[in-house]
Amino acid sequence: MIGKWTRETNGQGLYEITDEVRRQVARAKIDQGLCTLFIRHTSASLVIQENADPSARRDLENWMIRHVEEDDPLYTHTAEGPDDMPSHIKAALTQTSIGIPIDDGDLVLGTWQGIFLWEHRTAPKRRDLVVHIQ
Repeated sequence: MIGKWTRETNGQGLYEITDEVRRQVARAKIDQGLCTLFIRHTSASLVIQENADPSARRDLENWMIRHVEEDDPLYTHTAEGPDDMPSHIKAALTQTSIGIPIDDGDLVLGTWQGIFLWEHRTAPKRRDLVVHIQ
């Protein structure tokens, strides 16, 4: 089964999408398998990260901003603004696809794990996601 949906973002940051992925898995009505999640963009990414304490998300976001700065004079890919090349670097450092096992009809995630869309652009965006469940 393949499912598609869009997610609106309000600019840079981690957006939890665990519940939406779980809904897609429930629609598939399978007991065991694999859920592969893919984001169809080069300036946003997917990560599995702690979903209990928001400070973990803030620390990750701040670390990434500190290490991949905007307005680096070495960047030549700047057609869409100062966050253009940094957003691509951030996506390259993370991932555009995640595989998660399914058991008993649900995602096999750890106690504190959630699935996040990581928006790397500063402006609001509409992001396309695809889930493949087998």
